[in-house]
Amino acid sequence: MIFQRLADQLAEIERRGLRRRRVARESPQGSRIVVNGREYLAFCSNDYLGLANHPRIVEAAIDAALRHGVGEGASHLLSGHSVVHERLEAKLSKFVEMPRALLFSSGYQANIGAITALAGPEDAIFSDALNHASLIDGVRLSRARVVRYPHVDLEFLERALADSRARTRLVVTDGVFSMDGDIAPLPVMLDLCDRHDAWLLVDDAHGFGVIGPEGRGSPAYFGLRSPRIVYVGTLGKAAGVAGAFVAGASEVVETVLQRARAYIYTTASPALLAAAVEASLQLIQEEEWRRERVRQLIGELKQALRGTDVVLALSYTPIQPVIIGGNGEAVSASAALRERGILVPAIRPPTVPEGTARLRISLSAAHSEQDVARLAAALREVCPSNAAAHA
Repeated sequence: MIFQRLADQLAEIERRGLRRRRVARESPQGSRIVVNGREYLAFCSNDYLGLANHPRIVEAAIDAALRHGVGEGASHLLSGHSVVHERLEAKLSKFVEMPRALLFSSGYQANIGAITALAGPEDAIFSDALNHASLIDGVRLSRARVVRYPHVDLEFLERALADSRARTRLVVTDGVFSMDGDIAPLPVMLDLCDRHDAWLLVDDAHGFGVIGPEGRGSPAYFGLRSPRIVYVGTLGKAAGVAGAFVAGASEVVETVLQRARAYIYTTASPALLAAAVEASLQLIQEEEWRRERVRQLIGELKQALRGTDVVLALSYTPIQPVIIGGNGEAVSASAALRERGILVPAIRPPTVPEGTARLRISLSAAHSEQDVARLAAALREVCPSNAAAHA
């Protein structure tokens, strides 16, 4: 029976230690959250700058709701596009120093929309092996020929680009990889795209607001400006709100607007969210101390674990993974931390490769030095030696 097949599949997921479970948060997002009436020290969100509950952002959302209501009732190409959306797009394009930007309701939609608009069956896409699922799904939906290159293996990528005779070549990569926290080598990648006449699409979900001057993202981190760059920024992580945008050359963004089904056939996100992002963008630019705090906490955590059996992956971003290896061991370590009042998620396949299950620590400007010291002490208690897995 079809129901039995589902039950058998779920049982196999459980047996392999891969079943995912939600927690119902009872408090606002922050460094401390309440679940089932208990307060936890949380290292499990992507609110890297601690902006999700900022009063200026909340006030902007409330004011916009009073002025514009809570729903748009139509897609952007019908009557759902408001002056607030229009104004935010102009501010985002100016912020990332690109000619134009286009708002999407989520980062997933933005990646799928941009990729499928720019590449099709006659084209070739070159995708990093550790790219986010939204990039992978966008590549699949494009029906382009796919070359999946080993993680940041630029020699492999160069050979593949040189061998390609596709009409259009599109290289897609995370800016900051979401599970490892490493930064893509964008200068070399852009040079390869220049030499082989390719686009470079950068999903900067975990870089926007966090790295680069004023938080302008991973291309700015390297001082890169090029019409070949197609930039995807997420507004629900460091910006603390919701949504995403695609930025780039005017012709690129107009092509995405005209061809991206994920944009054309969805209701516009509420204007109140666009207004909230406007307020957030101003804070991102004004308050450098938030990025400085995150950098300080990264150093504190690395120092606290130096010389112990708890080995962090090589990352200088707020994403600090502890590679453990086995699924069961990662889940057990996460559960032991929870018993101590600390939430750190266990990340398992297929999100990460087999044998690399991990604790994914996310640091935020809302954390304190004392929070990080408490986390480090707990990690030393509960983590199995992960030196072999990390090596």
